[in-house]
Amino acid sequence: MAEQLRLMAVHAHPDDESSKGAASAARYVAEGVDVLVVTCTGGERGSVLNPKMDRPEVLANIAEIRRAEMDAAREILGIRQEWLGFVDSGLPEGDPLPPLPEGCFALVDLEVATERLVRLIRQHRPHVMTTYDEEGGYPHPDHIRTHEVSVAAFEAAGDPDRFPEAGAPWQPLKLYYHMNFSKRKFVALYEAMVAAGIPAAAEYAKRIEEWGDDWDKSGRITTLVPCGDYLHLRDDALRAHATQVDPDGPWFHVPLELQKVAWPTEEFELARSLVDTTIPENDLFAGVRETLCCAEEPARS
Repeated sequence: MAEQLRLMAVHAHPDDESSKGAASAARYVAEGVDVLVVTCTGGERGSVLNPKMDRPEVLANIAEIRRAEMDAAREILGIRQEWLGFVDSGLPEGDPLPPLPEGCFALVDLEVATERLVRLIRQHRPHVMTTYDEEGGYPHPDHIRTHEVSVAAFEAAGDPDRFPEAGAPWQPLKLYYHMNFSKRKFVALYEAMVAAGIPAAAEYAKRIEEWGDDWDKSGRITTLVPCGDYLHLRDDALRAHATQVDPDGPWFHVPLELQKVAWPTEEFELARSLVDTTIPENDLFAGVRETLCCAEEPARS
């Protein structure tokens, strides 16, 4: 194609780009797609989730360390990355929940945050965007806000009357939600682990038993991107986020070779499309490739 395909993945915190859609991103990079990750916050209020990194000096410098981890993950995946520049809201805990901290991303005016993302969309001109669903994938206030901002920016970026000082209008053609954690995926991995005699299967069995049907969004999946050959890059990128991911933890209990057979895809829901496509899909650029190719064909007499 004469025009390089471009993908923008909008995430809440550094490490989200490695746990959601990372293997697909690495695959598209290998195919020559320009992949840009937009990270809405710096993860300043994130906890240290790896016991090996739970040290006072790490907690004291968490913002700087998480930026360095993002740099490392970016290099592993081969992506580009921009910070949207907002402050982590933290995950409120307790009953009742405490108020969110003043000035955090989840409390920023939606128009202010949308304008900032619209600027990046118009600057980088993605054909496809990915983000989280209306529940944020899980109910973290920054993930929910990321969904709201991404949807609003997708709708506004092509409108010349919205944010006229944010650059020339550009309309992305498709918007997807990540659907990584479906029940049927966990069942498939569990069954493969049982067949292979892997002890960690018991942990998956417990999670599946606790997984209520009302939590399962398998029926919303429209797009399965084959990316088994890039799962190792996803895992390497996850390990780069050492404050957030325990290298001996559950992320890595399923051997890669088993994953490549049992579940070699990453899953998405097509939320908006301005091009014709057929569901189910196996490519985030389904319909986009055809539209761009047709647009580039010379007129025939």
